[in-house]
Amino acid sequence: MTLKQLSVSQDPRDPGFVQDPYKFYAEMHHASPVFFWREYGMWCVAGYDQVNSLLRDRRLGRENRWGAPLNPVAGREHLTEFDRIESGSLLEREPPAHTRLRTLVNRAFVSRSVERLRPRVHALAHSLVDALPAGQPFDLLPSFATPIPLTVICELLGVPVERADDLLSWSHAICEMYVPHRSRETEDRANRASAEFGAFLTAHIDDHRHNTSDDLLSALIGVRDTGEKLSDAELISTCVLLLNAGHEATVHQTGNAVKTILEQGGDPRRFFATPELAAASVEEALRFDAPLHMFTRYAYEAVDLGPVTLKPGEQVALLLGAANRDPSAYEAPQDFRPGRTDQKNVSFGAGLHFCIGAPLARLELQQSLAVLFSRLPDLTLRQPPRYRDSYHFHGLESLIVG
Repeated sequence: MTLKQLSVSQDPRDPGFVQDPYKFYAEMHHASPVFFWREYGMWCVAGYDQVNSLLRDRRLGRENRWGAPLNPVAGREHLTEFDRIESGSLLEREPPAHTRLRTLVNRAFVSRSVERLRPRVHALAHSLVDALPAGQPFDLLPSFATPIPLTVICELLGVPVERADDLLSWSHAICEMYVPHRSRETEDRANRASAEFGAFLTAHIDDHRHNTSDDLLSALIGVRDTGEKLSDAELISTCVLLLNAGHEATVHQTGNAVKTILEQGGDPRRFFATPELAAASVEEALRFDAPLHMFTRYAYEAVDLGPVTLKPGEQVALLLGAANRDPSAYEAPQDFRPGRTDQKNVSFGAGLHFCIGAPLARLELQQSLAVLFSRLPDLTLRQPPRYRDSYHFHGLESLIVG
């Protein structure tokens, strides 16, 4: 195919695409898994093996070495607070800064540390089911999917759960910055949220340093106060990232997974009857309908994508949602098959930026869904679920069940 033929137009806000991006992905897998997406103005990769490889390729990185947030850019003065938060985020940095920041928080998120939270997630899920309205439809997202990861990350970090509404509001405003074709209003809202989030954390950190809590924030404050490993700005950015990432994607994945499982019909308990089945079902849910569909990288040197070679400074979009449905990597990729022998996914990324919260997200999903379906095996969809117009965050507007 010629480069012109590899140039594809697909409005990411088209209602049909928002509700089912997998049709477009299937077309691109058939036509060319490397293509130029005109609406984004960048090359995209949809094949599983190539996405997995590029996520690990050190010739690519998250850090924009030519512009914001590390370097001031004309016309972004209204995003000063947002860029300040972003510039200290380990998600946006490369080694050596990334290595230093990730090492500081990694211990709290390794599997053996996270496993201690299983009883807390189990008890929290039961208490939320207890509070659900009996015999009438309800929205699962605010009543069940959101409180579990939000409460857990707040408790783990050492941030008051009572501020959950503010944290959600700030998080949603900041995450809107990653939606295509954002408006100036969206940017202003994100900048305000960044300023308010930062001010809240600054005051909370100042209060928190005087107590003896055994939480991640206390540990990070201790690091900041005893050496040069963590600056004040990095401490704030790290807290914002952990609070945002610690619940946003898990909320979407919980809703997507419940929708998927209820659409299979039959008794949903069959997917969670044992811990092994629960783990397999969660892995397949992560593959089948992931909460994050696009992750971008900058090329730091020439990178051959096959039909085209990226130049330094160019961005490439790695399509996680498409890679997870690649017919060359999976048998019947459009089928939901827990326990499939070809189980793998890139929903948490790979390589240096592999999601630090993956063990926690997996535990929360396994435990919360097992409790939900054991308590409510007759749960059904009461309204057709619709996805939010927010590609590349792929989550539902609501999930009315009963």
